Parts: sequence; C-alpha cells; structure tokens
Amino acid sequence: MKLLIIEDEKKLALSLKKALESEDYAVDVIFDGLEGYELAAVEEYDAIILDIGLPSMDGVSVAKKLREEGIKTPILMLTARDTTGDKVTGLDSGADDYLVKPFDFNELLARIKSLIRRSYGKPEVMYKIDSLSLDPVGRIVLRAGQEIELSAKEYSLLEFLVSHEAKIVSRTQIIDHVWDGELDPFSNVVDVYIGYLRDKIDRDFPKEKPLIHTVRGLGYRVG
Repeated sequence: MKLLIIEDEKKLALSLKKALESEDYAVDVIFDGLEGYELAAVEEYDAIILDIGLPSMDGVSVAKKLREEGIKTPILMLTARDTTGDKVTGLDSGADDYLVKPFDFNELLARIKSLIRRSYGKPEVMYKIDSLSLDPVGRIVLRAGQEIELSAKEYSLLEFLVSHEAKIVSRTQIIDHVWDGELDPFSNVVDVYIGYLRDKIDRDFPKEKPLIHTVRGLGYRVG
C-alpha cells in the first residue's frame, strides 16, 4: 500500500512517515500544497493524508482540483480547526474523512485502513469476542449490548489485544504498538491500563465471561 502525506509541519510529516512505514506502508511526503497536488495527479496512491493549511495551495483547493480531474484516491484531511463549518468545508471539497490535530496515531491508522477498504469495496472489520464487540472505524466498544466509554489509550490497548484474539502478547509488544516504544520497559503503566480495561470490560459485567487474562511471565491474552 502506498500513501502520500501533504503536510507542511515537517516534524509531524516525518513522524507520520516513520510510523506508517513501520506498519508496512510505502510513504511519500510533500511539504507544499501545489507540489503535493502535482504529485497526486500523476502518481497512484492508495490514500492521501492532506493538511488544510499549506503553502502555495491550501488543502481544500488540492482536494477540489483532484476531484475535478476525476482522481478518486481516498483523502483524509488534517486540520487544527475544530468547527462544524470547517469540517463541512473539508468534506465538501472532496475529502473522505476529517481528523483534528492533535490526534492519536492509532485513530489515524484505523481511519486510513477504513478508507482503503472502502475504496476497494471491502467490508469494514468488526471484532467480536463472546459478548464484546469493537468497531475500529467508529471506535465503538460494546459489552453485552452496552456501550463502554474508553480513553484513547485504553481503546488502542483493547484494539491491539482483540486483534490478537487468543494469542499471548508481551509487554514489549504492547509498548511498541500502543505507546510507540516510548515507555520504559520496566514501567508499570501497561499493568495499570490493563487494570483499567479489566474494570470496564470484565468487572463491570459480572454476569459475562471474563475476557482479559494475564499469562504469568509472558504477557496478556484476550478470549
């Protein structure tokens, strides 16, 4: 899969490039709106991550021109603006989705995957384990039909665990995928967040089968 990032905040753009490459995407980065438009118009990409505030040509104009030329590549628009009017403007320009800065990388990744699946006519992924269901696109978690509110980090941890259903995942794997490897491996933060999830997923539903398990000396397992 090949992605194009058009973003003039170089630190953010390069950080996204590195993170997405670690997920096995090929990634091109452009820091200028006009240059980004010219590249997107001639190269084939599976999705475009497009900032609104760009030099030479703003993101709204880039999206409009690409759509006018019949280019249907999915576009995820990034912006620091968080008003309904700005969202409508971005979507009306031809963007397929909209994400406000600052954002969680795992959310961006889930949305990119969703856009690509939809563009290829593939159904959305829905995780379901016993009475627990997780919708990665809407970021909705249900247990026994009841919606559960999770923080961004709790959600990322749960999604990582359920995507490895019945498999043991180590603390190191969790730190690498949920905390981008930035935690001290001897930190107890993973254990704390596992505790938060147990409270919300298992202990709050005493009539349901416990799903989050500790495998002593190895890590954690859901199922």
